[in-house]
Amino acid sequence: MPNRFPKEFRDDVVRVARSGKFTHEEVALDFNISLSNFRHQ
Repeated sequence: MPNRFPKEFRDDVVRVARSGKFTHEEVALDFNISLSNFRHQ
């Protein structure tokens, strides 16, 4: 199955999530993605 999100978008999500400044819930809301997407990486 092809990736649903471009690599640059995924990289941004990972960078923000790893910064530790926001919860995964906040990152998901900010990027308008499902929280379950974090489990697929």
